[in-house]
Amino acid sequence: MYPWLFLWAPQLQLPFSGDVAQRIEPRTQWFFDGIDTASGDPVIERKAFEVATYGRQLGLITELLLDMAAQTPPRTRAGREARQRLQKIQAEIERIKAEDAAAQVEMVEAGLRRLKARHRPEYEALRARLQQALAAPEAAP
Repeated sequence: MYPWLFLWAPQLQLPFSGDVAQRIEPRTQWFFDGIDTASGDPVIERKAFEVATYGRQLGLITELLLDMAAQTPPRTRAGREARQRLQKIQAEIERIKAEDAAAQVEMVEAGLRRLKARHRPEYEALRARLQQALAAPEAAP
């Protein structure tokens, strides 16, 4: 009722009840912030990642290593066991990729069936666009 009394009102702040400062902008470079500055340059790592992801790099190294091991088999038991483990890992990764591709195909087919049943004009337009896209020569990756 008496606004001038607020000058004598005590201000009590319990723990964690003070002013809050929060960054709202999304951090999209968190992966590269985890790279130790002593082990490499995060800027160069980011640029290298744009050329080939770590998965692509490891995939190429695995393919080359297994090819070389097929030409010159490892001489030690530990080397042969490591080659077998690497082959199992590669096979498991290929299985995961194949399952993902099959799931993607199934999802696209289900979407097309739904579109055909519920939105026939849009389905026909998409069908024409897909036929045109499939007929066009494929660009090199």
